[in-house]
Amino acid sequence: MELSVLVQQFFNALTLGSIYALIALGYTMVYGIIELINFAHGDVFMVGAFTAFWLLTVPLALHGSVDNPVLLAGILLLIFTVVMVFMGIVGVVIERFAYRPLRNAPRLAPLLTAIGVSFILQNIIQVVFGSSPRRTPQIFGNDARFDLLGASISFRGVFIFLLALGLIFALQAFVGRTRLGRAMRSTAQDREAAQLMGVNINRTIAITFFIGSALAGAGGVVYGLHFGQIGFTIGFSAGLKAFTAAVLGGIGNTTGAALGGFFIGFVEVYSGQFGLFRWSEALVFAVLILVLVFRPSGLLGQPLTERA
Repeated sequence: MELSVLVQQFFNALTLGSIYALIALGYTMVYGIIELINFAHGDVFMVGAFTAFWLLTVPLALHGSVDNPVLLAGILLLIFTVVMVFMGIVGVVIERFAYRPLRNAPRLAPLLTAIGVSFILQNIIQVVFGSSPRRTPQIFGNDARFDLLGASISFRGVFIFLLALGLIFALQAFVGRTRLGRAMRSTAQDREAAQLMGVNINRTIAITFFIGSALAGAGGVVYGLHFGQIGFTIGFSAGLKAFTAAVLGGIGNTTGAALGGFFIGFVEVYSGQFGLFRWSEALVFAVLILVLVFRPSGLLGQPLTERA
């Protein structure tokens, strides 16, 4: 493989992996706190993509690239702020009315509820936007590129990677250094003990859903910017891969989830480069199976121990 192609595909994999990593973080956060596999999370990501599409095409009335760097930065700041806050609120509403009443129910009940919420979100988007795919305005110009070792790297891809990296480190700092982050970690370790120590469990879980859904919303924005086309079915495929990333890295571990997302991005891109694109998903799940056989807790997950 030529060096230019290797570099080009490396940056393509980083961009795709960034999207999966942002979605996977929400999966792993929710599971780490309440041990719920939130299958509606992929469709939260999808709703975020459509929210960004609506903002770009209706209030902002954009249909092409934005050449002014200052204006572009302002538009991106506005889009990400609105989408992330809105999707965070959506996540809190879902937790309050769909999951909280079933918190002490058998595990099958919230799992089925999550699938139901997924279909509800899909149907809402179908009613509002229709079932046909929509083209997201490409506010980054196609000629906004630079050359590196013979490869043509888009500023859009670099922006997506740096954004994902910044959000990942911000999440790590929030969880590790703030009072709310300590409450989240204590709730994940032992919910009853945390409650006895004065942690507001309902508020902590709601904040977890807010952050996870906001990150999924950011993933939806960058998905539209990267691929230029969205549909109401994108949440299933991207959500499944992001969930796989979370399990691969060690579900409940944010660093592992992020690394798992990047790993899947690299597998997909390089399998396509070697003519194995049809086998890319099979390769991802084959690696997942091997990892779980030899390390059931995932690459960075901690083995579960029974409490006395």
